[in-house]
Amino acid sequence: MNINYVLENVKDFHLKDVLECGQCFHFQRTDTGLNPEEFEYDIVYRDRVLHIKEEPDTDGVKLTFENTEDWEFQTIWREYFDLDRDYSKIKEKIIAADPRLEEIVEEHSGIRILNQDFFETLISFIISQNKQIPQIKQVVNNLSSEIGTKFDVTMINRFGSEFDAFFPTVEQIHNATEDEVRASKCGFRAPYIKDAAEKVFSGEITEDELLRMDTDQARQKLMTIHGVGEKVANCVLLFGLGRTESFPVDVWMKRICEYLYFDGDTPKAEIEAFAMDKYGDVAGYAQQYLFIYGQKHRIGAK
Repeated sequence: MNINYVLENVKDFHLKDVLECGQCFHFQRTDTGLNPEEFEYDIVYRDRVLHIKEEPDTDGVKLTFENTEDWEFQTIWREYFDLDRDYSKIKEKIIAADPRLEEIVEEHSGIRILNQDFFETLISFIISQNKQIPQIKQVVNNLSSEIGTKFDVTMINRFGSEFDAFFPTVEQIHNATEDEVRASKCGFRAPYIKDAAEKVFSGEITEDELLRMDTDQARQKLMTIHGVGEKVANCVLLFGLGRTESFPVDVWMKRICEYLYFDGDTPKAEIEAFAMDKYGDVAGYAQQYLFIYGQKHRIGAK
């Protein structure tokens, strides 16, 4: 018998915006797309696979966590989806810092920052370099299939999705050869992935130590991994370590911030420092809205 966990009237939450904003990559949309107000996804997280459905509700949205008992929701998915945080206060801070973002914030009020696994986030953003989201998702799925623990038959039958394995553990990538990692089609990133796994496996880099450090120290520590620059380090800080003051700056964010806040070409480090000062502990959330603002107004488009 299927046991579903249901949350009703969830505010400040939109499944599509949460999952498809470029912060996570081991998921797939499974609904038909025919109903613009209903969304369904399969998500692989640590040693769990979730099928989740969103429907409109009286005052928010209704979320159905399929085949999920109360204990699993309370111990895993509540934290993963950051459901205990008051996002209305976050949005108020962002709008107060820059009223130009008010329309975007209201239109995309369901964005949340997920609480993801540190190691998977680290490897995923190493993979992300010079790749689009569909390509990143494919490599993450390939790496899981090549090296990760396979689903059992019951789970495969239960979800029937393209996934067949969990994301590999530190030990599994440590034990894999570089050629086995490269079989995921990660290309030049294979030695970077191996180096990250070696440093985490040996204890040279640990999640606990990074959490104890201030943001700049943690960023510098992450950048000792081959192939990890400031942008990837900031993404790991924000999406894998909950450092919401982090402000990743890629080429698009650079153009958007130069357009809004600077007069001409500005170093990424200066943009990052400015944004962290302007938005404080909600800088990471503001970055998500600034990116959408840039898309809407075609900032930097050729």
